[in-house]
This record gives sequence, structure tokens and C-alpha cells, in this order.
Amino acid sequence: MRILAISAHPDDETLGCGGTLLKHRKRGDDVFWMIATQAHEPQWSVEEVGRKAREVDSVARAFSVQELFRLGLPPGRVDTIPLTEIIEKMRGIIRATRPEIVYVVHGGDVHTDHQRVFAATASAIKPIYMTRFGVRRVLSFETLSSTEAAAPNAATLFAPTVFSDITPFIEQKISVMKLYESELQDEPGPRSLSAVRALARVRGGAIGVGYGEAFALMRELI
Repeated sequence: MRILAISAHPDDETLGCGGTLLKHRKRGDDVFWMIATQAHEPQWSVEEVGRKAREVDSVARAFSVQELFRLGLPPGRVDTIPLTEIIEKMRGIIRATRPEIVYVVHGGDVHTDHQRVFAATASAIKPIYMTRFGVRRVLSFETLSSTEAAAPNAATLFAPTVFSDITPFIEQKISVMKLYESELQDEPGPRSLSAVRALARVRGGAIGVGYGEAFALMRELI
């Protein structure tokens, strides 16, 4: 099986679906990773840009991804890029990888980058394109500090309908998260290691297992 994880920012996928990606790799599935944004000068120093790039490379190796795709969009300003431009870039990657399952950031998150990436994904793989590219399921995942920070709105609420047991992979997920030294927050921040573990415990408890991850089913072809 071929899997594609679509992140707005580098650490999104580890926070939201990292344990599930590790499970896919354990099963022998091919995992591809697309990151929409990339650190640039002058917002970050040359040293910081290089450090963040090395962190991403380390995480890609930890997940044993088949291929890493960087769209190189400016963080915090994805909404300044024409949506059609983002859609075409995404569609080219989806066409090339032909994933059966796509994981993407939730569209109701407070971060506009997440909203834009979700909207582009929804358009890039409309049902007709799912059929053409072999996509069977599209699932959105929650991202600590972005999903729970959104204003309460029934239309954009993250309402999980699919759960994944990641109990055997929780320690490895935590270890991968540690690789994001520039993104980790001190305790008790939402992107601290204890918060990552706590959310996984809550999602696992919902289905009667040790640790889990939750997803909202966006589309499925049966």
C-alpha cells in the first residue's frame, strides 16, 4: 500500500499521524511525505534555516519515507499564494506517488496555512481525481496548538470518526518528535512531549487501547 502524508509545517505529521505512519512502515507500506512550507531568510537566519532542514531530513529517515517532497511555500503566508498554483503542485505529486491513503492537516485549524493546505488538497483530489490517481481514502488529522486553538464552530470542528491504535509505536513517535529541537515547546506547552503523550492517551482511551491517534474521514471510495 502507498501512503501520502501532507503537512503544512514539518512537525505536523509527527504530531498528528506519526504513530500511524510508523504502523504503515511496520506493515511494509510505502510512505511518502509532502511538506507545504519551508523556512526562508530573512524570517530565519541562515543557521536556523539549515538547522530546520536537517531536522526534517532526520525525521524523514526516522519514518523511512520513500520520498520527501518540499513545496517550499513561505510559512505563515501560504494564503498569499494563488490556490490554483498550490493545487497543481500537489496534484503532480499525487499523480506521481499514486497513494491509496492520504493524510492531511485538518481544515478547521486556527492556522491559516493549515486551512489553505487542506483546501488545496480537497481540490487536488476531488472524487474524480481520486479515481484517476488510485486514492481510496482521505483522512485529516489534528495538530496540537493549531486544532484545539480554533474558535468553536460546528462547521470546522475536528470530529474524529477513525481511530488508530498506536500503542506499540508511542515511544518511537515520542523519539521522532524529539528530533524537532527547534519546534518542541517547554512543559507544559501544547507541543511539549508530555502533551503529545497525553493526547495519544486520550485518543487511545476512546477505543480502549493504550495510545491512539484520531482522524476525520474526509472522503472514501468503496
